[in-house]
Amino acid sequence: MIDHDNAYTGLLGGDDHDRWAFGGDFDDPLAGIDTSVPEGVDRATLARYCLMLADDALVSAQRLTQWCTRAPELEEEVALANIGLDLLGQARLLYARAAAADPAVVPTISASLPVPAEDALAFFRDAADYRNAQLCEVANGDFAHTVVRMLIFVTWRTLLFDRLRDSADPVLSAIAHKGLKELTYHRDYAARWIVVLGNGTEESRRRTDRGLTELAPYLAELFADTEDERALTAAGIAVEPSTLRADFDTVMATILKSVGQALPAANSEHQRPVGHTGEHLDDLSVLLDEMQSVARAHPEGRW
Repeated sequence: MIDHDNAYTGLLGGDDHDRWAFGGDFDDPLAGIDTSVPEGVDRATLARYCLMLADDALVSAQRLTQWCTRAPELEEEVALANIGLDLLGQARLLYARAAAADPAVVPTISASLPVPAEDALAFFRDAADYRNAQLCEVANGDFAHTVVRMLIFVTWRTLLFDRLRDSADPVLSAIAHKGLKELTYHRDYAARWIVVLGNGTEESRRRTDRGLTELAPYLAELFADTEDERALTAAGIAVEPSTLRADFDTVMATILKSVGQALPAANSEHQRPVGHTGEHLDDLSVLLDEMQSVARAHPEGRW
């Protein structure tokens, strides 16, 4: 774990290694930003909201890292790794914001073992404490499955971050400004691959159709508002995801129409924010067992 005294030091430090906290962009997205929590905002609610956004990014990044050495071509392996790095950078900034808003969300490892907040939040929470959407945690399938998941997730997150740029929280606004540039590239990357696979061979089209069918049941959750999102939207901080659905459907329809495909009908049992409120598949526990194993086995480790 990176040895820093507080949540922001690890992100904003001056050495060459810390710059990777920002993903592929080495500029400090919080330079000159007032990082205090806006007056009148419930700090615990803001922290939970940031955790939700961070967990979506971290779990998605971890799924992408599982393609290392497995991608169809070296170029795609590098591309998937870079997309994962961008999402990891978003997660770290959001974990830092959550810890600054409400330090109580950060698990205590031991009184004699100080662990940086972003490390504690990533490595020392159990699956039930994570707030990512179930879409992000579903085990990887083939490459087409990953491309379909990426397209759904980043199309949704792009619309969300576009609106979050106007957040009354200057930190969330800055994170959204930076993240939107990254997500726009991620969406274009996934869309190009959908066109290639959908207009490719009979087998590539079949696999793309299968990915759409398998992931469709997890789509509706992205647009189910949580109580925290409603409260923070009323305060000008957050965005109710239900308001993004029409634009999402338009973007997805345009992309999929180009290859004669469409999103399958939503599954009614996923019309509530299951993952965002802590209900997860067994897939997440398996992922966390792998991701957290070294940190939990060597909690005093520093690198």
